[in-house]
Amino acid sequence: MAEGGSGLNIHPMEQFEVRSLFGDGPVHWYTPSNAMLWMALAVILVSVVMVYGSRGRALVPGRMQSIAESIYGFSHKMVEDVTGKQGLKYFPYIMTVFMFILGANVLALIPGAFASTSHIAVTALLALAVFISVTVIGFARHGIGFLRLFWVASAPTVALRIILAVIELISYFVRPLSHSVRLAGNMMAGHAVLKVFAGFAGALGAVAFVPILAITAMYGLELMVAVVQAYVFAILTCVYLNDALHPGH
Repeated sequence: MAEGGSGLNIHPMEQFEVRSLFGDGPVHWYTPSNAMLWMALAVILVSVVMVYGSRGRALVPGRMQSIAESIYGFSHKMVEDVTGKQGLKYFPYIMTVFMFILGANVLALIPGAFASTSHIAVTALLALAVFISVTVIGFARHGIGFLRLFWVASAPTVALRIILAVIELISYFVRPLSHSVRLAGNMMAGHAVLKVFAGFAGALGAVAFVPILAITAMYGLELMVAVVQAYVFAILTCVYLNDALHPGH
């Protein structure tokens, strides 16, 4: 209850604050923080699943090996379907990004955990890495011909082609923003809603079964969102890579 009056004292955005792991001092880029901890745990989780799961390479796979092989096969097929055989050269990078985001999203569902992918600083860095990489790949493979990506040759008039080129150019440079905001926004919104329902449950006491049911349903939805958002980030990376490999309309 709020001090000095009635009502609910719920602060759903407090869970997204980056704090130092040691003391209450200011957080700098080099300060060990909760964000750094949970990103490191995501890397460890992915490493355990993929390395430990595939270490035996048994003819009849166990549970962990089946999970590792399924993720590998799914990621490989996704890259090949979108980018073709040429894109498989960059499969390790795309799978690494996919697995990191998936691991961070899933770990964020643990009560008391920190949702590192809810921060635009994290998702923007991932998106910028993709944007710069595919741009460099495009110019490295095609030189000035990469600019065909912005020229809609099928447009009926030159004037229309120029207008469309400007639109394509703007949309290209907006990619990192949309790529990063989509992931961060979805993760932040879901966790904020969970916090609100948890606040209701704590305030209602014995009659908290309704918000508890809502939290249970939200957890199922957030688990689906965690997987879907990792997939969306990875599939968009494949789409952008395909543009770099095969520019032109």
